Amino acid sequence: MAETSGKKRSRDEEGSGDGEGDCDGTQGLERSLIFNDTLIALRMMRAQFPKIEKVYLSFVLVAQQPFILQSQLYSSIKDRTQVDRDLESLKKEKILRLFKLNTGQDDHAIMFFEDYINQMDIAVKKLGSRSQHDIEVFEWFKIHVIEYKLDVSIDHQELLFLLSAGGEVKDEDITLLINVGLLTRQMIDPNMYWFAIPYIGSVLKGLAQGRKELLSFLNRRKYKEMLLAPLEKKRLRLSPLDMRFHLRDLIGSGHLKVLQTPSGMLVRVSKD
Repeated sequence: MAETSGKKRSRDEEGSGDGEGDCDGTQGLERSLIFNDTLIALRMMRAQFPKIEKVYLSFVLVAQQPFILQSQLYSSIKDRTQVDRDLESLKKEKILRLFKLNTGQDDHAIMFFEDYINQMDIAVKKLGSRSQHDIEVFEWFKIHVIEYKLDVSIDHQELLFLLSAGGEVKDEDITLLINVGLLTRQMIDPNMYWFAIPYIGSVLKGLAQGRKELLSFLNRRKYKEMLLAPLEKKRLRLSPLDMRFHLRDLIGSGHLKVLQTPSGMLVRVSKD
C-alpha cells in the first residue's frame, strides 16, 4: 500500500492511479468489488454506506456515521495479511479506529477517526443538559483516552489513569461513559472494557438479521446461487443496511463465494 506513512491523510483525499474509479458510491458492486489498495477500498465503502437515521428516546433523530466491517475488506482485497498490516498502520496514524462487535466472534467494525469523533459528539449532545464535570469527563475521554489508547479494549486501571490526566475521576464517570455507549463492559472480565460506537445497537441487530435473511433467500433457490447484478438490487426486509453491504460482508467471511461467468458475476452459497 502506497500511503500508510508520513503526513496524516484526510479520508476525503483523492485516490489516484489505481483505476478503481471515483469514491462516490455510485458504482455497482460488480464494478467495484476488487481493489488493490486498502485505503481506497475503505473510502469507497464509506461512500457507499447507506444513510441511516433512527429515532432515539421517541423523538430524537440520530444519524449513524459510516462504518466498514473488516470482513468487507477481505471480500475486496485478496491479500488478507496486507489488509491487516495496512489497518494497523492506518490505526497508528489515527486515520481509523477498530471496534470489536458483539455480532460474531471475529466481527470488527472500522470507522474513520473523524466519523467516530462525530458519532461521539452526537451522543454527548443528545444527552441534554449535564453538569460541568460530566462535560469535562467526555473531553478527558476524547483527549486523553481516545487519542492515546488505539486498541479495541482497555482495562479499568488504565482507563482511570488516562482519564485522571484531566482531573479527579469517580466511579460514576465510568458509568456515564458506559451509559452514553462509549464503553461496554466485557462479560468474561468485568475489569476490561470494549471501546464502543454509540447508538449502533439497532444497526447491529439489523446486521445479524440481514445476514440470516440473505443466506435464507439464496438457500431456497434451486442451485443456491444468483447473478450478482440482480441480487444487488433486491431489498432486505429485516436490515437497515443495504444488499451491497451484506454481500461484501458474507463474501469476505466465506459464507458466499463469487464466480465469474459469461453472464456476469455469480454469487453462490459456500458449502459447509
